[in-house]
Amino acid sequence: MQQWYVLRSKPHKEDALDRYAREQMHEVYCPRIPVKPANPRARKIRPYFPGYLFVRSDPARVGDSTFHWMPFSQGLVHVGGEPAPVADGFVRALQARLAAIWDAGGLPSDGLRQGDRVVLIAGPFKGYEGIFDVRLSGGARVRVLLKMLNDRYVPVEIDAELLDNWKG
Repeated sequence: MQQWYVLRSKPHKEDALDRYAREQMHEVYCPRIPVKPANPRARKIRPYFPGYLFVRSDPARVGDSTFHWMPFSQGLVHVGGEPAPVADGFVRALQARLAAIWDAGGLPSDGLRQGDRVVLIAGPFKGYEGIFDVRLSGGARVRVLLKMLNDRYVPVEIDAELLDNWKG
């Protein structure tokens, strides 16, 4: 029975693995999102899950090794020694979410720039002040330099929605 599975790619080889798997007549879904990079020469479309694709197949019929030995592949994700299936509903929901991101022209921009002062509005560091450092891959998480004891700054990776831009 065909189901969706997660296929790991070698670093930065999602596109090549996607093309190869399609050439081998596998149904593949490689979620991608539009991004607005700081460097205008950087890629404007990036994988939503770097290093991972979804493939619809029946490993019992085609053999698990088919995916392990594909060029650019590191094989299917396994749980308990068996390929781990992904629910069709999850893949459909993901496709719908990414369609909404594409329709909106990319992930929402909050206008934060490196060096901006921020304050955390929720979570375990609520009320802490910090300095915005960088948006991490995927855009939903950021690195902030939090002001701790003795005015030392410590890098912390958090969800972007926990920040408020502070002009004070």
